Amino acid sequence: MGTSKRLAEHYDRQSEERLVARAAKAGPLQSLSERELALNRHPVTIYPTALQRRVKAWVRFGPEVVHVYAKLLRSTPAAAGIEFRAQDEVYRCWVWGNAVEVDDVDGSA
Repeated sequence: MGTSKRLAEHYDRQSEERLVARAAKAGPLQSLSERELALNRHPVTIYPTALQRRVKAWVRFGPEVVHVYAKLLRSTPAAAGIEFRAQDEVYRCWVWGNAVEVDDVDGSA
């Protein structure tokens, strides 16, 4: 008898939340700086709720790196503004675009 995909995703999410909680103790969530984003030179696309995509992204808390499920809220040609949740905390940051990949699974982050 196999396991359901929803159940597997539930356990993956719980595991991810534990990893994020542990990483958050190592330092603050890192985000790209204003200089790196160069918003005065690059256009920003802000996605309405209906168009926010579910993504997997690499984020950094101090020296700790974690791969998280997130929502893509905004982007520039080189960066992505994401939001993710873990243990009743909401985190938002900017990461380089190549640190993000679109998640093929339907659903919200």
